[in-house]
Amino acid sequence: MATSTLPRPTLPVAQHRIDILLPQQQQHTSINAILKRPIPNSYWATSLLLACEYPWCPGVANQKIEALLAAGVRTFIDLTEVNELRAYGSYLSARAEAMGLTDIEYHRFPIVDRSLPESVEYMRSILKVPKDNEQRGRIVAVHCRGGIGRTGMVIGCWLVESGIARDGDEALRMISKEWQTVEKCRRFPHSPETGPQFEFVRSYKRLPGR
Repeated sequence: MATSTLPRPTLPVAQHRIDILLPQQQQHTSINAILKRPIPNSYWATSLLLACEYPWCPGVANQKIEALLAAGVRTFIDLTEVNELRAYGSYLSARAEAMGLTDIEYHRFPIVDRSLPESVEYMRSILKVPKDNEQRGRIVAVHCRGGIGRTGMVIGCWLVESGIARDGDEALRMISKEWQTVEKCRRFPHSPETGPQFEFVRSYKRLPGR
C-alpha cells in the first residue's frame, strides 16, 4: 500500500480543544461528547486514535472504511489473524485512490481472538505505530473483529504508554467510560473482553523516558 509522509494536517477545532484540555478536565470530559464517531461501534480513545470494529464486509454497500477515511483516518492497525476474516487491503487502496488519498498506511499485528499478544515486546511493537503517527499528526484506527477484546487491550496499553493514564487501572477506567457510549455495549458490556486481557493492561508498564 502506498505510503508517504505529509506535513502535519490542520486538525478540526474539536481536536484542538481535546489536545489542550487540562488533565483534571480530561477526567470529566468524554472525547466522544466532542468528536463525532464515524461509525456506531467505535469510540475516540484520543483525538488521534480511534477504536472500532472490523471495517469491511464483502458485498455490503456503504462500507465503514469510507466513513473512517472521511473522518480523517489515515493509518489502520488490524489485529485479526490472517484468514480470520476477508482481507480489505485491496478495497482500502481502491477507495483511498478514488478519494484522492495517497498517504494511507495499513499495519497488521495478528493476535488470536480472545487471547493475549505473544509478549509485552510484541505489544510495544504495535504501540510504535500510534506513537509514530501521533508525532506526524495523523489519525489512527485500531480494530480487531468486534473492536472489544484485542482492540481494548491495545487501547489500554497505549493510554499507559503515552502517559495519558497513570497506570493500567486508570486506563481500564477510561476505556470503560468511553465503551459505555458504544452501540454494542448493550450486548458486550466490557472492553477488553477477557480476564487475562484486563490483567495484561493492568500490569502494563510505561517504558522509561517515553
